[in-house]
Amino acid sequence: TGAIGLYNVGQSCCLNSLLQVFLMNIHFTGILRRITVPPHAGQKSRNVPYQMLLLLEEMQCGKRKAVFPIPLARCLSVYRVKLFVQHDAAQLFLTLWNLIKDQMKKPELVEELSYLYTICVQEHLACQKCSLETKRNSRMLTLPLPMLDADSRVLKTLEDCLQYFFRPEELTDHNMCFCEQCGRKTPFLQSTKLVHLPQTLTIHLKRFCFEESSYVHKLSHYLPFPQDLDFNAILTENQCQADDNEKASWQYELFAVVAHSGSTSCGHYCAYIRSLTECKWYCFNDSQVCQVSWDDVKCTYGHSNLNWAETAYLLIYMKKRPQ
Repeated sequence: TGAIGLYNVGQSCCLNSLLQVFLMNIHFTGILRRITVPPHAGQKSRNVPYQMLLLLEEMQCGKRKAVFPIPLARCLSVYRVKLFVQHDAAQLFLTLWNLIKDQMKKPELVEELSYLYTICVQEHLACQKCSLETKRNSRMLTLPLPMLDADSRVLKTLEDCLQYFFRPEELTDHNMCFCEQCGRKTPFLQSTKLVHLPQTLTIHLKRFCFEESSYVHKLSHYLPFPQDLDFNAILTENQCQADDNEKASWQYELFAVVAHSGSTSCGHYCAYIRSLTECKWYCFNDSQVCQVSWDDVKCTYGHSNLNWAETAYLLIYMKKRPQ
C-alpha cells in the first residue's frame, strides 16, 4: 500500500507529515523517479531530490512498519532545515519544494513539477478616479486563506474563505495609491483573479495569527471542508481570468490533510492521506500508520473550545480525472 511510517528523529513530525504527502502523491513520485542521479558521493549526500528518492525506495522495500529518514534530515540540515525545532508546515512545505525544484537538473522535470503544484493568479489595480488599470500575473505555491474577515469575524466554511480571498478590496484614506494619470494619490480597487489551478492544489488555512501585542495565537474554531471542491461553483465570473478549457478542469477531490494539535509554541503534526491506489484514508503519525474513516478526517474541522485538539492546517486537493 505504501503506507509506511517515518520515525521521529528529533521533533521531525512536521517534516515527516510533509514527506508522506509528497511521497504518497504518485504524480510527484513519477517525476522523482526520473531525476538525474548525482555522480559523486558528496553531491548525493547534499541532493534533496536524490535523498527523497532513496527514502521512497527504502519505504517500498521490505515489510517494516516504519523507516528512519536520517540521511534526508542530515541532507536538509545543510540547507538550514534543522531538527529539534518547531516548524511551521506551510513554511517548511515552501522550503522543501524550492529545494527540490532548484536541485532538479532536467528542465523538463522542473517544468512538470511547477505545473503539478503552481497556482497562477492575476493581480489587478484600478484607479477609481480615472481609467488607469494595471495587471500583473504572479505564481503561488499555496492559497493562503484567511479564517477571519477584516472585522475579525469568523469565516464559517472553506468556500467562504475562498470567496473572501478573491474579493475586491477598496484602497482608501491612508491606503490610497499614487495614480500616474491623475498625478496624485487616489482611491484604488485591488483584486486578485484566478488564472490557473495545478493538478495538486495546496490550501493553507491561516490558523496562526498575530495580535497587536505581537503574540501569535491559534484559531481553533470549526471550519468544515468538503471532499469535493468545484471552483466554478464558488467563484464568480469576475473573480476568474481563465478560458472555458481551464475552468473545465477545476473539479477537485481531497487528497490529504496536514493537521496540527497543541499550541503555537508546543505542537504536533500528523497527516491524513487518501491512498490513490486503494482509495482508503490513512493517518500517518510519525512511525504509527493506521487506516481511518472520513469521519476521522472530519475531526480536524476544529473546535473553538478544544484549543489543543487536531485542526486542519494544510488541505491538499487533487484534480479529478475527466469523465
